[in-house]
Amino acid sequence: MASPAPPVDGIGIANLPNQRHKIVAKSGAHFTMMVVGESGLGKTTLVNTLFTTELSPAKNYTKRHYKQLDKLTEVEIIKAELEEKQFKVKLSVIDTPGFGDYVNNRDSWSPIVDFIDDQHEAYMRQEQQPEREEKTDLRVHACLYFIRATGHTLKPLDIEIMKRLGTRVNLIPVIAKADTLTQNDLAVFKQRIREVIAAQGIRIYQPPVEADDDAAAEHARMLSEAIPFSIIGSTEDVQTPDGRTVKGREYLWGVAEVENENHCDFRKLRSLLIRTHMLDLISTTEELHYENYRQQQMETRKFGEPKVKKVDNPKFKEEEEQLRRRFTEQVKAEEARFRQWEQHLIAERDRLNKDLEMAHSAIKALEAELDNLQAGYGRGTTRR
Repeated sequence: MASPAPPVDGIGIANLPNQRHKIVAKSGAHFTMMVVGESGLGKTTLVNTLFTTELSPAKNYTKRHYKQLDKLTEVEIIKAELEEKQFKVKLSVIDTPGFGDYVNNRDSWSPIVDFIDDQHEAYMRQEQQPEREEKTDLRVHACLYFIRATGHTLKPLDIEIMKRLGTRVNLIPVIAKADTLTQNDLAVFKQRIREVIAAQGIRIYQPPVEADDDAAAEHARMLSEAIPFSIIGSTEDVQTPDGRTVKGREYLWGVAEVENENHCDFRKLRSLLIRTHMLDLISTTEELHYENYRQQQMETRKFGEPKVKKVDNPKFKEEEEQLRRRFTEQVKAEEARFRQWEQHLIAERDRLNKDLEMAHSAIKALEAELDNLQAGYGRGTTRR
């Protein structure tokens, strides 16, 4: 009996991508993005522009200096659920107000770095539990670091935090408010930033180049060449001279369009974050950054052992330094007071010693006078 011929369309292995598509479409996706940079660089505006919705209201930066006494970088979490063509994405945006806003910004990156590490730690602890159905995942998949468009180069604070972030998260540097520079100045500024990143060994996210897809590989190379992305953020509709209504900023010289690639790299950044490389950002976080953290912790800790909490909070450090300075000043004041007392006692001792010497001299003079009187009385008795 002859064996039945296999189906013309195969056994069905080629249908696995369709099955995967159905699972992903049903469950949706989760994406966490962090924005880091000084106040007033348009972080909130860019996030709202990226997702074409008001995820976070604009902040009033005229009152940001009222909290100067705290001098502490905060971490704020904004959550939203976006839907496009019946596909849902649970979006979490991590904002870091207060970073770089003070004269002394030493250790201002600690809350940011600690938050990233804490999310890896929390996820690792959940994986070690017997029941792992409901896991909270706030691991950061992409970190946009906003660079002020000075036209010079990276500041020491930028270099310091980018070094720390690059080893923990997919770091994507962006030049904020790029419409404040001319095209030539912007190109020179980009090149200087690239040179500093290479010289300092800062790790940034690079889109993978797929050898089997020429179009995707060319797109990835174009995105890599555009880093750091020059950004213009705006949620307002403006009218161009040719009558078009676009998102942008209106100036006396014309309109800076958000989605015009001749004006900025906004479309490239959006493509990198959402359209073409979101899954790669998620998988890189899972397979590289989280695994590096997990391996490092497993090599230094026993299974189930809690992480040792660091107590080097910058706020506590500053308070400790203030207490130390105050204690030192009090000690110096007490030492000065003791020296004054010592000098007073020495002067009093010298005065008493001088008075005692004068009293001894007076006694000796009286004794000599008494001896003379006794001697004169003895001579008068002998004559009689």
